[in-house]
Amino acid sequence: MADKKQLNPTLAVFITVFIDLLGVGIIIPVFAPLIIENKHGMMPAEMTEATRSIFYGFLTATFPFFQFFGAPILGTLADKYGRKKILQISLVGTFIGYVLFALSIHYQILWMLFLARAIPGFMGGNISIVSAALADISKPEERAKNFGLIGMAFGMGFIFGPAIGGLLADSSLVAWFDYSTPLWFTALLTLVNLYYVRQQFPETFKPDAPGRITMLAGIRNLQKAFGMKNMRVILLTIFLQAFGFSFFMQFNQVYLIKKFQFDEKSIGLFFAYIGIWIAFTQGVIVRRVAARYHSSQVLKVSLLGMSLTLLAILLPDQWWMLLFINPFIAFFQGSTQPNQTNLVSQMASRNNQGEILGIQQSIASIAFTVPPILAGFMVSVDFRLPIVASALMLLLAWLNFFFRFKPSPAAE
Repeated sequence: MADKKQLNPTLAVFITVFIDLLGVGIIIPVFAPLIIENKHGMMPAEMTEATRSIFYGFLTATFPFFQFFGAPILGTLADKYGRKKILQISLVGTFIGYVLFALSIHYQILWMLFLARAIPGFMGGNISIVSAALADISKPEERAKNFGLIGMAFGMGFIFGPAIGGLLADSSLVAWFDYSTPLWFTALLTLVNLYYVRQQFPETFKPDAPGRITMLAGIRNLQKAFGMKNMRVILLTIFLQAFGFSFFMQFNQVYLIKKFQFDEKSIGLFFAYIGIWIAFTQGVIVRRVAARYHSSQVLKVSLLGMSLTLLAILLPDQWWMLLFINPFIAFFQGSTQPNQTNLVSQMASRNNQGEILGIQQSIASIAFTVPPILAGFMVSVDFRLPIVASALMLLLAWLNFFFRFKPSPAAE
């Protein structure tokens, strides 16, 4: 009887990702001001700004570092026990992380910040699991546009999330608002998502083969993945793209603070603007492009376009000029992500979608680990260097893909 009450599987995936990414978006406008600007008095008064930037880099790297080990484990578990059960476990870990984050801010406990990012990092395989679920219910010719739905949910989360986060951290609006308030709200959202998944998210995969699970699954699965000749180029492209985009994604807030004196409300509204374009790109453009062009054709344009557009960010002297540049970032990044996932999914067999998509997330996670640490040191020299590094790495991703990738219908 419960199955009859469940929503359309594609819609259920969309709502799950939207709530999850709404929570991610909420903390964006408070993260950098909290650490680098020390707005809440979180950091020791004697700590220099350069040291705070380095601290911010290591803290930002904690989540993807632990995700590198957790994502493939959760992916394999999802292949062994089904998507729904493992997604619920993942959301529990995410909830614990947000609660610890809020407590660490409220009581100003620095070491707890790292624990608050490590737990949801290891347990945060949400996107790889729902991607596997979406692959389960999608026909091969529909996968690219359906993966675009995840990007659309991502964009919508970024429309509302950063704006909500900036407002919830503003004590001038409500006296008891502070930098921990957005985290409490996000923890509540995660509970809502957990309840929704339990009630409405369909089980899309009936496992028929056990998977081997170890703590070193991330490393072993990477070795396995790169041993597949037809996947080496796309996985290296994903690594280089994620490595480069991480510089921009994690330190764009810092760039806005340093060059244009943005505060948390300004950051929130600015990211909401970007989110509008991401949602439009993934919900409208990507689906139409997917009907006409192969994913490999799209990536040959989007990766180069992203590299050039990131360099253009450095040119404006007035913040409003960025309003004309960021839609192109949303377009090229919004076109890149679902088409990369689609290529990986096409190369995987039905029985290891969770494992391979978990490997993809693991690759992205390790690629997201190093740049924040490097960028923390770069910012202490020149706040523009992370943007330059981002553009150069994306250029390398394009060169690797453009000259080396040859489409292959299935994994070896």
